[in-house]
Amino acid sequence: DNIDLSAAEQRGVTVTNTPDVLTDATADLTWALILAVARRLKEGQRLIAGGRWRGWHPTQLLGLEMAGRTLGIVGAGRIGRAVARRAAGFGMRVLYSSRTHKPEFERETGASHVDLNALLGQSDVVSLHLPATDQTRGLFDRERLALCKEGALFINTARGDLIHEAAPGCCAPSYRECYHGHQACHGRARRAQRPGDPRRGGSNHTRAPLTVPRVVSKLAIGYGH
Repeated sequence: DNIDLSAAEQRGVTVTNTPDVLTDATADLTWALILAVARRLKEGQRLIAGGRWRGWHPTQLLGLEMAGRTLGIVGAGRIGRAVARRAAGFGMRVLYSSRTHKPEFERETGASHVDLNALLGQSDVVSLHLPATDQTRGLFDRERLALCKEGALFINTARGDLIHEAAPGCCAPSYRECYHGHQACHGRARRAQRPGDPRRGGSNHTRAPLTVPRVVSKLAIGYGH
Protein backbone atom coordinates (compact mmCIF):
# COMPACT_ATOMS: atom_id res chain seq x y z
CA ASP A 1 0.00 0.00 0.00
CA ASN A 2 2.91 2.36 0.64
CA ILE A 3 4.93 1.70 -2.51
CA ASP A 4 4.34 3.26 -5.91
CA LEU A 5 4.50 0.07 -7.96
CA SER A 6 4.31 1.89 -11.29
CA ALA A 7 7.27 4.09 -10.41
CA ALA A 8 9.22 1.07 -9.20
CA GLU A 9 8.52 -0.81 -12.43
CA GLN A 10 9.58 2.16 -14.55
CA ARG A 11 12.91 2.27 -12.71
CA GLY A 12 13.47 -1.47 -12.82
CA VAL A 13 13.11 -1.86 -9.07
CA THR A 14 11.84 -5.26 -7.94
CA VAL A 15 9.24 -5.11 -5.17
CA THR A 16 8.50 -8.22 -3.14
CA ASN A 17 6.66 -9.15 0.04
CA THR A 18 7.20 -11.75 2.76
CA PRO A 19 4.08 -13.92 2.89
CA ASP A 20 3.18 -15.69 6.12
CA VAL A 21 5.58 -13.68 8.30
CA LEU A 22 2.70 -11.84 10.03
CA THR A 23 -0.06 -14.42 9.64
CA ASP A 24 -0.18 -15.60 13.25
CA ALA A 25 0.49 -12.15 14.71
CA THR A 26 -2.38 -10.64 12.74
CA ALA A 27 -4.69 -13.52 13.61
CA ASP A 28 -3.86 -13.03 17.30
CA LEU A 29 -4.55 -9.31 16.98
CA THR A 30 -7.87 -10.03 15.29
CA TRP A 31 -8.93 -12.11 18.26
CA ALA A 32 -7.73 -9.41 20.66
CA LEU A 33 -10.12 -7.02 18.91
CA ILE A 34 -12.97 -9.54 18.81
CA LEU A 35 -12.73 -10.07 22.56
CA ALA A 36 -12.20 -6.38 23.32
CA VAL A 37 -15.41 -5.47 21.51
CA ALA A 38 -17.38 -8.51 22.72
CA ARG A 39 -16.45 -7.95 26.37
CA ARG A 40 -16.74 -4.14 26.10
CA LEU A 41 -13.23 -3.55 27.45
CA LYS A 42 -12.97 -0.01 26.09
CA GLU A 43 -16.15 1.06 27.84
CA GLY A 44 -15.03 -0.46 31.12
CA GLN A 45 -11.60 1.12 30.91
CA ARG A 46 -13.17 4.53 30.26
CA LEU A 47 -15.39 4.17 33.34
CA ILE A 48 -12.38 3.42 35.52
CA ALA A 49 -10.07 6.03 33.96
CA GLY A 50 -12.78 8.69 34.22
CA GLY A 51 -13.45 7.95 37.88
CA ARG A 52 -17.05 7.05 37.09
CA TRP A 53 -17.09 3.39 38.20
CA ARG A 54 -19.17 2.99 41.36
CA GLY A 55 -19.00 -0.76 41.86
CA TRP A 56 -20.24 -3.99 40.33
CA HIS A 57 -23.78 -4.42 39.03
CA PRO A 58 -25.16 -7.66 37.54
CA THR A 59 -26.22 -6.02 34.27
CA GLN A 60 -23.28 -3.63 33.90
CA LEU A 61 -21.60 -3.78 30.49
CA LEU A 62 -23.10 -7.11 29.51
CA GLY A 63 -20.98 -8.60 26.74
CA LEU A 64 -21.35 -11.23 24.06
CA GLU A 65 -20.27 -14.81 24.79
CA MET A 66 -18.46 -16.53 21.93
CA ALA A 67 -19.48 -20.13 22.64
CA GLY A 68 -22.07 -21.30 20.13
CA ARG A 69 -21.85 -18.13 18.04
CA THR A 70 -21.07 -17.89 14.33
CA LEU A 71 -17.84 -16.38 13.00
CA GLY A 72 -17.93 -15.11 9.42
CA ILE A 73 -14.58 -14.85 7.62
CA VAL A 74 -14.58 -12.56 4.59
CA GLY A 75 -11.53 -13.59 2.58
CA ALA A 76 -10.10 -17.03 3.36
CA GLY A 77 -6.44 -16.40 2.70
CA ARG A 78 -3.68 -17.26 5.14
CA ILE A 79 -4.78 -14.77 7.80
CA GLY A 80 -8.49 -15.46 7.46
CA ARG A 81 -7.90 -19.18 7.81
CA ALA A 82 -5.66 -18.63 10.85
CA VAL A 83 -8.38 -16.57 12.52
CA ALA A 84 -10.92 -19.29 11.78
CA ARG A 85 -8.71 -22.01 13.28
CA ARG A 86 -8.60 -20.12 16.56
CA ALA A 87 -12.41 -20.12 16.69
CA ALA A 88 -12.39 -23.83 17.56
CA GLY A 89 -11.21 -22.99 21.07
CA PHE A 90 -14.32 -20.89 21.57
CA GLY A 91 -16.73 -23.50 20.23
CA MET A 92 -17.83 -21.34 17.31
CA ARG A 93 -19.36 -22.25 13.97
CA VAL A 94 -17.37 -20.84 11.04
CA LEU A 95 -18.67 -19.48 7.74
CA TYR A 96 -16.43 -18.07 5.04
CA SER A 97 -16.82 -16.11 1.85
CA SER A 98 -14.16 -16.28 -0.86
CA ARG A 99 -13.84 -16.51 -4.62
CA THR A 100 -13.07 -20.24 -4.42
CA HIS A 101 -13.93 -23.12 -2.15
CA LYS A 102 -11.20 -24.25 0.26
CA PRO A 103 -11.79 -28.01 0.78
CA GLU A 104 -8.78 -28.55 3.05
CA PHE A 105 -9.75 -25.56 5.19
CA GLU A 106 -13.31 -26.87 5.41
CA ARG A 107 -12.10 -30.29 6.55
CA GLU A 108 -9.77 -28.75 9.11
CA THR A 109 -12.24 -26.33 10.69
CA GLY A 110 -15.70 -27.52 9.66
CA ALA A 111 -16.20 -24.16 7.94
CA SER A 112 -18.94 -23.71 5.36
CA HIS A 113 -18.60 -21.66 2.17
CA VAL A 114 -21.45 -19.16 1.65
CA ASP A 115 -21.94 -15.99 -0.38
CA LEU A 116 -21.14 -12.67 1.26
CA ASN A 117 -24.70 -11.53 1.87
CA ALA A 118 -25.61 -14.83 3.52
CA LEU A 119 -22.49 -14.61 5.69
CA LEU A 120 -23.42 -11.14 6.91
CA GLY A 121 -26.95 -12.20 7.72
CA GLN A 122 -25.89 -15.25 9.76
CA SER A 123 -22.68 -14.20 11.53
CA ASP A 124 -22.41 -12.90 15.07
CA VAL A 125 -18.83 -11.83 14.34
CA VAL A 126 -17.74 -10.67 10.87
CA SER A 127 -13.99 -10.47 10.29
CA LEU A 128 -12.52 -8.88 7.15
CA HIS A 129 -9.38 -10.32 5.52
CA LEU A 130 -9.43 -8.89 2.00
CA PRO A 131 -6.81 -6.93 0.07
CA ALA A 132 -7.67 -3.43 -1.07
CA THR A 133 -8.29 -3.64 -4.81
CA ASP A 134 -10.50 -1.85 -7.30
CA GLN A 135 -13.09 -4.58 -6.67
CA THR A 136 -13.01 -4.44 -2.86
CA ARG A 137 -12.56 -0.75 -1.99
CA GLY A 138 -15.81 0.55 -0.59
CA LEU A 139 -17.30 -2.95 -0.69
CA PHE A 140 -18.94 -2.42 2.68
CA ASP A 141 -21.26 0.52 2.22
CA ARG A 142 -24.42 1.41 4.11
CA GLU A 143 -26.59 -1.07 2.21
CA ARG A 144 -24.25 -4.01 2.68
CA LEU A 145 -23.57 -3.34 6.34
CA ALA A 146 -27.31 -3.15 6.92
CA LEU A 147 -27.36 -6.89 6.15
CA CYS A 148 -25.46 -7.62 9.37
CA LYS A 149 -27.31 -9.23 12.24
CA GLU A 150 -28.50 -6.86 14.94
CA GLY A 151 -25.67 -6.48 17.44
CA ALA A 152 -23.08 -8.28 15.32
CA LEU A 153 -19.39 -7.52 15.84
CA PHE A 154 -17.64 -6.14 12.75
CA ILE A 155 -13.86 -6.55 12.80
CA ASN A 156 -11.54 -5.09 10.17
CA THR A 157 -7.84 -5.95 10.39
CA ALA A 158 -7.46 -5.72 6.63
CA ARG A 159 -7.64 -2.29 4.95
CA GLY A 160 -9.60 0.75 6.11
CA ASP A 161 -10.88 1.62 2.65
CA LEU A 162 -12.82 -1.63 2.38
CA ILE A 163 -15.48 0.32 4.29
CA HIS A 164 -17.10 3.18 2.41
CA GLU A 165 -17.65 5.45 5.40
CA ALA A 166 -17.50 8.67 3.40
CA ALA A 167 -20.54 7.84 1.25
CA PRO A 168 -23.61 10.09 1.77
CA GLY A 169 -25.77 8.71 4.55
CA CYS A 170 -23.11 6.35 5.85
CA CYS A 171 -21.87 6.26 9.35
CA ALA A 172 -18.81 8.53 9.41
CA PRO A 173 -20.66 11.62 10.72
CA SER A 174 -23.12 9.69 12.86
CA TYR A 175 -21.42 6.88 14.76
CA ARG A 176 -23.22 7.61 18.00
CA GLU A 177 -26.63 7.38 16.38
CA CYS A 178 -25.63 4.16 14.66
CA TYR A 179 -24.76 2.48 17.92
CA HIS A 180 -28.13 3.44 19.32
CA GLY A 181 -29.84 1.61 16.48
CA HIS A 182 -30.50 4.51 14.13
CA GLN A 183 -31.79 2.72 11.05
CA ALA A 184 -30.66 5.44 8.63
CA CYS A 185 -27.07 4.46 9.36
CA HIS A 186 -25.31 1.35 8.31
CA GLY A 187 -23.65 0.57 11.63
CA ARG A 188 -25.91 -1.69 13.61
CA ALA A 189 -22.83 -3.77 14.33
CA ARG A 190 -20.28 -2.93 16.98
CA ARG A 191 -16.96 -2.55 15.22
CA ALA A 192 -13.22 -2.72 15.43
CA GLN A 193 -11.70 -0.87 12.53
CA ARG A 194 -8.29 -0.40 11.00
CA PRO A 195 -7.96 3.31 10.12
CA GLY A 196 -7.26 4.44 6.60
CA ASP A 197 -3.82 5.88 5.90
CA PRO A 198 -4.10 9.71 6.20
CA ARG A 199 -1.53 10.03 3.42
CA ARG A 200 -4.06 8.36 1.13
CA GLY A 201 -7.09 10.34 2.19
CA GLY A 202 -7.99 7.95 4.99
CA SER A 203 -8.45 10.47 7.79
CA ASN A 204 -12.22 10.05 7.71
CA HIS A 205 -11.71 6.57 9.15
CA THR A 206 -9.96 7.81 12.27
CA ARG A 207 -11.90 10.74 13.72
CA ALA A 208 -15.46 9.79 14.62
CA PRO A 209 -14.79 6.28 15.98
CA LEU A 210 -12.41 7.48 18.69
CA THR A 211 -15.23 9.03 20.71
CA VAL A 212 -17.67 6.14 20.37
CA PRO A 213 -17.63 3.67 23.29
CA ARG A 214 -18.14 0.52 21.22
CA VAL A 215 -15.66 1.29 18.46
CA VAL A 216 -12.09 0.08 19.01
CA SER A 217 -9.53 1.56 16.64
CA LYS A 218 -5.95 0.37 16.32
CA LEU A 219 -2.68 1.28 14.68
CA ALA A 220 -0.76 -1.07 12.40
CA ILE A 221 0.49 -3.33 15.19
CA GLY A 222 -0.16 -6.73 13.64
CA TYR A 223 3.36 -7.99 14.19
CA GLY A 224 5.33 -9.57 17.01
CA HIS A 225 8.35 -11.66 17.93
